[in-house]
Amino acid sequence: MTGIVPVTTGEQLRTAFGCFPSGVTAVCADVNGTPVGLAASSFTSVSVEPPLVSVCMQHTSTTWPVLRNRSRLGLSVLAEGHDDICARLARKTGDRFAGTDWVADDGAVFVHGATLWLSCTIHTEVPAGDHDIVLLHVLGIRADTTAAPLVFHGSRFRRLANV
Repeated sequence: MTGIVPVTTGEQLRTAFGCFPSGVTAVCADVNGTPVGLAASSFTSVSVEPPLVSVCMQHTSTTWPVLRNRSRLGLSVLAEGHDDICARLARKTGDRFAGTDWVADDGAVFVHGATLWLSCTIHTEVPAGDHDIVLLHVLGIRADTTAAPLVFHGSRFRRLANV
């Protein structure tokens, strides 16, 4: 017996997926002078040539339909200490950018202090279950290799250990 059990609930899957640590990103854009964004932990690099990354967007998101129509998106890989920013960006209501230092550049919005900024356009969207996999074409980059990333694991934020 392997101990593998059948998947019967979404909650069971969410708990299982939480066993894999991930970074957290902010996907944001300027919409008529106002920053609009969301938190996404499903970010990954995809390709160097062409330069592509991916994020997954839930079909029930009310923010993604607004962002997908923008000509430029800013993707910020959040850093240690951005716990509150991430929590605000994940909310369904309220001012997601209250207390957040940000900058807009050519329609993309970036969070100050992030470990990485990527200025992107949408390359393609691929339907995948209750999400869409969004491939983003990277047009510009700014990296701070000295900043520690915000890590999400087991439904809470954690820090990387120095070894």
